[in-house]
Amino acid sequence: MLLADLVACTDEVAATSSRTGKIEALAGLLTGTAGSQAGVVAGLIAGDPRQGRIGVGWATVAALRTQPAAQPSLTVADLDAMLDAIADASGEGSTQRRLDLLGDFLARATTAETDFVRRLLVGELRQGASEGVVVEAVARAAGVPAAPVRRALMLAGDLGETAGIALSEGRAGLDAVGFRPMRPIRPMLASTADDAASAVAALGRCSVEWKLDGIRIQAHRQGNEVRVWTRNLNEVTGRLGEVVEVMRDLPVDTVALDGEVLGLAEDLSPAAFQDTMGRVGTRQSGEAAPAGAGPVRVAPVFFDVLHLDGRDLLDEPLEARLECLRKAVADHRVPGVVTDDPDEAERTFDAAVAAGHEGVMVKAAGSPYAAGRRGKAWRKVKPVRRLDLVVLAVEPGSGRRHRWLSNIHLGARDPDGGFVMVGKTFKGMTDEMLEWQTRRFEELATDRNPYVVRLRPEQVVEIAVDGVQRSSRYPGGVALRFARVVRYRSDKPAAEADTITAVRSFLPGASGSIGSEP
Repeated sequence: MLLADLVACTDEVAATSSRTGKIEALAGLLTGTAGSQAGVVAGLIAGDPRQGRIGVGWATVAALRTQPAAQPSLTVADLDAMLDAIADASGEGSTQRRLDLLGDFLARATTAETDFVRRLLVGELRQGASEGVVVEAVARAAGVPAAPVRRALMLAGDLGETAGIALSEGRAGLDAVGFRPMRPIRPMLASTADDAASAVAALGRCSVEWKLDGIRIQAHRQGNEVRVWTRNLNEVTGRLGEVVEVMRDLPVDTVALDGEVLGLAEDLSPAAFQDTMGRVGTRQSGEAAPAGAGPVRVAPVFFDVLHLDGRDLLDEPLEARLECLRKAVADHRVPGVVTDDPDEAERTFDAAVAAGHEGVMVKAAGSPYAAGRRGKAWRKVKPVRRLDLVVLAVEPGSGRRHRWLSNIHLGARDPDGGFVMVGKTFKGMTDEMLEWQTRRFEELATDRNPYVVRLRPEQVVEIAVDGVQRSSRYPGGVALRFARVVRYRSDKPAAEADTITAVRSFLPGASGSIGSEP
């Protein structure tokens, strides 16, 4: 398959807001594609190449300047091979080797192909081909229902592998995919609820569990072998020796557990999220370790069990899985209560927040483990935190948002004058909001380049956040966590935006709290 055909298809997908239209276009691309290549194609159109993250970031991509080819000649196989070569580059001189490989490839690419590859490498495709859309397209191309494709993806944990099976082996191959200990599956995800009481009222009998501010992990043991993965299925066994020790001490032979790894401060209270992340992940390019943050102790806390000593538990009701979990992990289980009483759920929420955690998870007691799905059976409840900030700059959109100004740079008011940047976001924006803010920001523009438009600091926006964390990336020493737009506050002058002091009050352990003014 020519790379140009794939790129043209993704452009078509980006240009339509119709989910059905997207599925039909992608199914047409996949139909008749050989199984192994189908897997590669499916991963690419979902922005998830089979090589994963390969050590090429925005700075590398932005620094490359090549003359575009006049005619397309590259194939999808050429792109896949180039990504393999970059992923394999290591040791002395590997940075230059990656640059050379990417530069040589882009020298043979057309303008459209170059744009696609650049956005793919930095995770900026955003053409509307979500995993769910690609799954539906794979099912249509293979002539099978979507449900067995989703279940096979849940169990295989890899979209490309699942697509390859569907298109080469059909329904029989998909049905043969089963749970295998020592191979991770996609985690079950939660929707949101306003409060614990309403969640219990809607779901009935529930497990109401503390939501810890840690890193989601999946840990498997078979005999004496232990492996640990993050929620994105990146293996981190070598970084979490404490988890390996706990797993080996459990009174089981084979087990697969879902849980969190929680950082602990010197007094054994929960450590800041980014300190825990320092043990599990990597900081963004150019970001130094937070001041005073050294290695922290970590401890695993488990809230679900997927397999126990030969028994697959995915389809068992949650309450039965919790009983198996109690037997398997004893004291390493997340605090919580099984109840149908909304008042007891609220008391559990209050206790979790008072202990320094994020809130609670409310889970229907009869629910199976729907891996990889964000359904209504699990609901997360967190305290609402909002800030009124000022938009300092905005980035042109890409993919489906290419017509608009999209990603906004957020600033808090400095009491001594000016504004201090504390983060960015493109989340929470409707099409109507994107159209409005594009017109508004063109009025406020003071300077621009291909990547960012600087603005007069006048427009206030109300932002919901899950909290803030220490960060040297921004001048104020803090960064917003999971920021999303609630609404624009054209009724409020920038001089009344929240201050950097108010933003810092959201740091774990800080005293005082704030909320947006009415």
